Amino acid sequence: MAFDVVGLGCACLDFLGIVPRMPDQDEQVWMSDSTQQGGGMVSTGLVTLSRLGASTAFVGKVGNDMAGRAVKEEFDRYGVDSAQLNVEPGTTTPVSMILVDESTGQRTIMAAGTTVEMSPMELPAGMIADAKYLLLDTTGRRAALAAAEIARGAGVPVVLDADSLSRPQDIEDLLRATDYLIASRVFADELTGLVDPAAAAKSLSSRGSSVVIVTLGEQGSLTLAGGRTFHTPAFPVEVVDTTGAGDVYHGAYVFGLLQEWHLEKTAVFSSAVAALSCTRLGGRTGIPDLRSALDFLRDRGAEHFNDGTGCIDGGV
Repeated sequence: MAFDVVGLGCACLDFLGIVPRMPDQDEQVWMSDSTQQGGGMVSTGLVTLSRLGASTAFVGKVGNDMAGRAVKEEFDRYGVDSAQLNVEPGTTTPVSMILVDESTGQRTIMAAGTTVEMSPMELPAGMIADAKYLLLDTTGRRAALAAAEIARGAGVPVVLDADSLSRPQDIEDLLRATDYLIASRVFADELTGLVDPAAAAKSLSSRGSSVVIVTLGEQGSLTLAGGRTFHTPAFPVEVVDTTGAGDVYHGAYVFGLLQEWHLEKTAVFSSAVAALSCTRLGGRTGIPDLRSALDFLRDRGAEHFNDGTGCIDGGV
């Protein structure tokens, strides 16, 4: 089976709780709500795509533990193909404890464990070559670069979720193998040394990607393509939790690419889907389906979605 999007990256498990404020040392606070959900950049991007109606498959590894089993069960629940989610004996799946500030929706993340990386020899080359898009993050660089080379050799565009520069080695090679770079402001600042997002985007574009998007949180996003730069504002919502919003944005952006929308429309759609994801606790429970995302956009008079037809490019 050929998938719309194949993703390679980190899969982890998040434990989240809403607190009235961040506790001081040796202090106890009560959570008003809590949940357990799968996490990870590419993982949540694929869940987003699946929620919107695309066919998706994840390639990666987890440990032989409770967290790994929970990750697989959640992929199955959301319709993300997990046949290439391999269990590595004797390893542990990364987990995160996330405290969410009730008043702002901002969070503090405490992570444990390390990503179980695939080797290039383990990649399902045929699956990657048959996909419409390949979605990568910056973990597992050797496998990510090998997957990007397989994809580009088959004419499959590569989308890279660049969140942080914790490991600078091999990043330049991966950027050169990327068609669409969606970078966080932190990543752009750290790699280029440029505080201005437009200047950072230009510097990142010189490294190989034909389209560069820098996500700016509540300030929206900035896109550079074909020598033209434009800003897309964020949608104001009642924020419960910002966990995973960037990952959701990436998934929604690839969905727009699948529809062959122009980049302005794709950026507006991605901002809306990411905003909706912030209205629930956790990185996944707030991800809307396509109908809900389109209704949200039309209710707010979004220029590219207010034709009232109920369809996108001929159908949903």
